[in-house]
Amino acid sequence: MKRYTKLGLILTFVVTCLYVTTASAQDYYNVLKYGAKNDSSKLATESIKKAIAAASKAGGGTVYFPAGKYLTGPIHLKSNITIYIDAGAEIHFSDNFDHYLPMVKSRWEGTDVMNFSPLFYAINAENIAIKGRGLIDGHGKKWWAYSEVHVKKIPTSRWQEEFKRLNKDVLAPDLPGWIERGFLRPPFIQMMDCKNVLIEGITITNSPFWTINPQYCDNVTISKVTINNPDSPNSDGINPESCRNVHISDCHISTGDDCITIKSGKDRSGRKANVPAENHTITNCTMLSGHGGVVIGSEMSGGVRRVTISNCVFDGTDRGLRIKSARGRGGVVEDIRVNNVVMRNIRDQAIVLDLQYATTTVEPVSERTPAFRNIHFSNITAHGNRAGYLNGLEEMPIENVSFNNMNMDMQTGFRIKNSKDIEFHNVRVNNKKGPVVEAENVVGLQIDDVKSQKPVAGEAIVELNNVEDVLIQNAFPAKGTDVYLKVKGAKTNGIVGKANHFGNVKTVVVQEADVKEKIKLD
Repeated sequence: MKRYTKLGLILTFVVTCLYVTTASAQDYYNVLKYGAKNDSSKLATESIKKAIAAASKAGGGTVYFPAGKYLTGPIHLKSNITIYIDAGAEIHFSDNFDHYLPMVKSRWEGTDVMNFSPLFYAINAENIAIKGRGLIDGHGKKWWAYSEVHVKKIPTSRWQEEFKRLNKDVLAPDLPGWIERGFLRPPFIQMMDCKNVLIEGITITNSPFWTINPQYCDNVTISKVTINNPDSPNSDGINPESCRNVHISDCHISTGDDCITIKSGKDRSGRKANVPAENHTITNCTMLSGHGGVVIGSEMSGGVRRVTISNCVFDGTDRGLRIKSARGRGGVVEDIRVNNVVMRNIRDQAIVLDLQYATTTVEPVSERTPAFRNIHFSNITAHGNRAGYLNGLEEMPIENVSFNNMNMDMQTGFRIKNSKDIEFHNVRVNNKKGPVVEAENVVGLQIDDVKSQKPVAGEAIVELNNVEDVLIQNAFPAKGTDVYLKVKGAKTNGIVGKANHFGNVKTVVVQEADVKEKIKLD
């Protein structure tokens, strides 16, 4: 009896394995079986379309690219479709602009438009994925040249005329530019209004424009992706825009522009859509050769909130962590946490919060006025040019920013303007010129255990100009410090000290005549 029971179990196991194997095989839709050639001898656009249609008709499945080279036009995904690009497979996208017609609903630098089809595209789909160990190549060189050179010399073409025909009512940005020219390079991967999106494992190169650019999506995961774009215009790496619940991890990114950028629309178009970017996590990524490592904005008119950035390395980017906007954008960036980041060879600023990204004049606070608040940086090591730059608006100061546990070897320290409630705790900046912290038009500043191990001769550690309500505590300057605090400006007042040790300082306070109250630190 026991023997028959065991035999039955074995037979059940074998049948189950056969069923699973057969089912799995049936779920794969090999593009070769639908007419694609893996020697790039034939355009595979229609064959891929047929494979996706067959999988969709069956309720979903995996469209499979075995090893080889494929030449194709745009690939449009549908719900419940996975594109699987196996190791050794390369998808090369055509650089014939006509292959990306008809134009489709898209978003370009924060403006809703009809435009060339993205190379990978989906709209109103769910449960979609692009994954594997293969390569996708956007062959962007022709796009870059035409956009950056030809269009500026010869301002019209049939593509531009078609764009203008379809976009008569577009809400263009405040400052004229690409929208008016009418030739907009397509993003490489753009999902519009999709749910449950996965991009995993693939290598991407030569994007015509932004590389991975989900729009208005919910639950997006981008993991273990490698992006290698050359020094090329606007070839950002990963740009989620107006998306919720985004997870970016374990990626390696080198681009001609920003590596990862969170956005939410631009000017009137962005404010009309009014869809924020929210609930984003970025972790365990390396960023090289970009304008910025992780950036928020400048297209942030719908707002950006609840973002964490952790355990990342930036090596050779122009800037490390950058949040940027300008008058006219509107929107609020808030509740941002940055922790455990190492930056090296930063060519410009390690940390930037700039509300004057574009040159504008002071105006009354309105829906056009952007705001930054509740932003916190901790456990950061950096080497490069400037430690940090905070530049608010006169009518809208940057508010509630803290810097904790930082060690930086830089050319210059922190410069802070038009800000409110700024805190430094346990911050070391070994700068070669200027003060460690320079503040102007700031209300509410806390300097707690801030120093330079290599103080600059003749320079103060902290320099204040029209700064109100300052607490300086736990100062223990290094030997050789000439001046700890320098103050000026008629508005400067309310400076107090606590638990400081100035035994190594030649002059504790240098006070200019326009400061109304006597400054003395304990």
